Amino acid sequence: MILARYVLRRLLGAAAMVSGVFLGMILLLDMVEQLRRLSDLDAGFGAALRLSLLNTPEAFYEIAPLVMMLAALWLGLSWSRSSEFVVIRAAGRSVPHLLVMPGLVLLVAAAGFVAVMNPLVASSVREYQRSLTSLQGGGGAVVALAGDEIWLRQADRLGQTVIHAPRAEETGTVLFDASFFVFHAERGLSVRLQADRADLRPGSWHLSGVKRWRMSDLNPEAQAASLSSLAIPTDLTPEKIRDSFAQARTIPLFQLPGFIETLERAGFSALEHRMRLHMELALPVLLTGMMLLALALSIHHARAGGVGIRAMITILSGFTLFFLRNFAQVLGETGQIPVVLAAWGLPVATMLLAMGVMLNQEEH
Repeated sequence: MILARYVLRRLLGAAAMVSGVFLGMILLLDMVEQLRRLSDLDAGFGAALRLSLLNTPEAFYEIAPLVMMLAALWLGLSWSRSSEFVVIRAAGRSVPHLLVMPGLVLLVAAAGFVAVMNPLVASSVREYQRSLTSLQGGGGAVVALAGDEIWLRQADRLGQTVIHAPRAEETGTVLFDASFFVFHAERGLSVRLQADRADLRPGSWHLSGVKRWRMSDLNPEAQAASLSSLAIPTDLTPEKIRDSFAQARTIPLFQLPGFIETLERAGFSALEHRMRLHMELALPVLLTGMMLLALALSIHHARAGGVGIRAMITILSGFTLFFLRNFAQVLGETGQIPVVLAAWGLPVATMLLAMGVMLNQEEH
């Protein structure tokens, strides 16, 4: 138990130290990027520093598996130089058995890391996007979900049009039973349109089964007109509609299940958000597996040589796993493979690989 606590303390200390180094590097590099981005705007050093502080948590969170693996590699090589594990084996202690308790504690610590960092990253990303948009003079989102319904907003030089539909095709480019409320910049609500179907085409909404009310008429209902089709100019595109939804990374983990349900009730695809949910749940397993794998690959007798080769193999393994994780995420988000397999396959395989390497080394 004393040895297990010692190993755990060294692991957590190494993770904290390496994390601090990477946080400082990320902040410094992002500061340079923000200063370059804001060079043409009326923003000073304080605004760039604030944007960098908001952007740093997400950047660190994305590379956290690699950071943890490098921390374990550094610790494993230091143990090899000091021959600590040679003494432990000579005392009759099994290294895999010794790492059971630290591994379980690491898994719990990784779950706590995700529970703290995920909401922090979500809120910092939202604030970063809001602050950057404000500095650049941009507008807000054009899409909002309310229960099972969808609301859109488009603007032109004369005013704005608010669009409401209880149902939509999953890309948001086809609306059913849609209402268009046209607001004039000075006169307010000027026209209301009700359409059985609205299709988004390049540069316009194509409405079919339309009823039109002119709100300036004395009796809008009595003078309402029925049209078989109508085209409404728009600057909306499928990309604008898709990008205006709350991005998966801006939603805290505990809110994702409810948001996924809302998206699916409104008729939209929630594959990206479902993938994000499972990847966040599987992240503690991946973090623990990569740390244990780095230890297994880096711990050896220093006199046996090959320190550089082992370090290179460990680093290449880390980058390979990181690439495969991102590749699996893309496959899951596009529906090429099941979401559960894409999110959980690599973390579980990494954990099993780490255990296999440790057991193999123990036999020798």
